[in-house]
Amino acid sequence: MTARVQAFFRHPARLIPLIFLATIMTGTLLLMLPWAHLEGDVTHFTDAFFTATSAVSVTGLAVVDTPFHWSWFGQFIIMLLFQVGGLGIMTSAVLVGLLVSNKLGLRTKLMTRTEISQALSLGDVKLVLLRTVALSLVVEAATALVLAIRFSTYGFGLGDAVWYGIFHAVSAFNSAGFALFSDSFMSYATDWWICLPLCISTIIGGLGMPVIFEVTRRRWGRKQWSVHTKLTLVGSGILLFGGWIAFLVFEWSNPATFGQWPWYDRILPAFFQTSMVRAAGLNSIDIGAMHQDSQLASIILMFIGGGSASTAGGIKVGTFFVLLLVIWAEVRGEPDVTAFRHRINPSVVREALTVALVYVACNAFGVFLMQRFEPGLDLMSIMFEVTSALATLGQSTGVTYELSEASKWLLAIAMYTGRIGPVLFAASLALRSRHRLYRYPEGRPLVG
Repeated sequence: MTARVQAFFRHPARLIPLIFLATIMTGTLLLMLPWAHLEGDVTHFTDAFFTATSAVSVTGLAVVDTPFHWSWFGQFIIMLLFQVGGLGIMTSAVLVGLLVSNKLGLRTKLMTRTEISQALSLGDVKLVLLRTVALSLVVEAATALVLAIRFSTYGFGLGDAVWYGIFHAVSAFNSAGFALFSDSFMSYATDWWICLPLCISTIIGGLGMPVIFEVTRRRWGRKQWSVHTKLTLVGSGILLFGGWIAFLVFEWSNPATFGQWPWYDRILPAFFQTSMVRAAGLNSIDIGAMHQDSQLASIILMFIGGGSASTAGGIKVGTFFVLLLVIWAEVRGEPDVTAFRHRINPSVVREALTVALVYVACNAFGVFLMQRFEPGLDLMSIMFEVTSALATLGQSTGVTYELSEASKWLLAIAMYTGRIGPVLFAASLALRSRHRLYRYPEGRPLVG
């Protein structure tokens, strides 16, 4: 019986969720300590659990005002939780990928190594983990230094400037979405020295470790990059540029957002929004004041998310563009789905379709339930809130503070599921792949 129990918990699909759940419960207990909140405040279990879940799942949704509810100790615990959550997700995603490739046949392992994670192999697990941690700390330190220097010019004391720089640097790289300002970065929307480093850190963290390792690997040029790396880089570039243009067009004359600034000051807030809405969840404009078409564009970008094995959520860039390539091949009547002169394996297409449809189903179910819990909210706000939680994004139209207990628990479950679900689901699909010795007769049901 003991051997069976040990075997049960050794499986990554069971072990990783339990580790994250244990981390969330530990964070909840720490945040309920009297010295975790400011004097005169009370932290209820639901609020502490929601905050811990949001931090560990690197989401950023909050039901209490972070700078005015939590003490320095509470803020440090929150930062520690989303640092552990971000590193845990990246390292567990990489390790699960290595474990999956180790369980596949030789041919599949070679194909996986060539097409998915050329920078990774089963023999350098320790090196992968060390490089992951090292890269995270280097990017966070560089971002924190720039932010601390800039905050000091705004009248922050040395200690406060350093603390604010570190907290927001870690939050940006890990796509955590937490800020020590009640309005996030709305007060610094046109400050390039604050917003641009946050954007760069978020973009790097949202690419995914396999892509970063491969791009920075010596003696490797673009011709040797895997299809996964090329698809992630090109797809991320398209989404960044497309989102930037879309927000500029939709919000250009909105007096509550971009319209309040001269034309040259509207460039940075648009880029900040399109960078953050796919990963970090920080904001420099009032999300609730955006036009509905901008909110819908944000929902779409949240749904897509960032790169695989990254701190970002969503269905992932690779999944989305594989589905686009499937549509393109079908429209052209091509027998194979191709990308960068490589044929995409049909099993990858099925996995991408499955992940996307399951994600849509979970999102729709969450919207359906929240409509029942919050009859006074409009549909767009509910869709934005649920998608933000499930995509572990963290942006909000401003209704999170007003939610009922049932909605808070719903969003907490969505954040937890959205963070650990895609990695484990994709791994389970790969581990369950098998070769049959027989095939059923072909059938052709009508489509459309």
